[in-house]
Amino acid sequence: MHSNVSHVESSSPILRIQDLSRSFKSGTEHLHVLQDISFDIELGTSCAIVGPSGSGKTTLLGICAGLDTPDSGTVLLDGEALHTKSEDQRADLRNEKVGFIFQSFQLLPTLTALENVMVPLELRGNTSPKIRQRATELLESVGLIDRLHHYPSQLSGGEQQRVAIARAFINEPKILFADEPTGNLDAETGDQVEELLFNLNKEQQTTLVIVTHDLVLADKCEQQIRLQRGRIVLNERSGGHHALV
Repeated sequence: MHSNVSHVESSSPILRIQDLSRSFKSGTEHLHVLQDISFDIELGTSCAIVGPSGSGKTTLLGICAGLDTPDSGTVLLDGEALHTKSEDQRADLRNEKVGFIFQSFQLLPTLTALENVMVPLELRGNTSPKIRQRATELLESVGLIDRLHHYPSQLSGGEQQRVAIARAFINEPKILFADEPTGNLDAETGDQVEELLFNLNKEQQTTLVIVTHDLVLADKCEQQIRLQRGRIVLNERSGGHHALV
């Protein structure tokens, strides 16, 4: 596969996007949300996708995760081409290799914190007693050992987001997509959630891909992709490598 990247890579990237475009129909017009997007993200690294509102960040995140399909271009997730897969196959791939953290938490209100964290593995048909133990350990790691049997309505926003982080890591994903993970949190709680994400990233070597308006958070990532009007205007990696696109 042809690549213009000048540095030597030891392995294939966990995420490779090539010539990706996406548009939506609005009345008689086509709105070009993403145009000619190409980039790689290496396994175990952290990447922030930044840009003004309407620049295509969330659309790009959804396509990278296989939740949406592009009009053209390819998405290789851990070496697998998403465009060759059915919706069910993409869902299986997400369940096996992908974690999500949404700005709105998306916890199930009728389940306790512990039960919410266990859901992804139960969806995979895993009924091992070890699931409960693993979920408990993850909730302890995010500081919620005293909240195992609380329902989402009994938790603060920051606590709900920490449950969502524990849930995202239960299936030990290779890559974690986070859409404005601190957007609904106060500054102090947001800092705690950021620290948790980067700690879990380092401990489990999970690749982090974060859509954010928070430039301080973006600067903590090893790679920064800046979108403007649906195009990449900057793709920069810390440590000396950067490329203007």
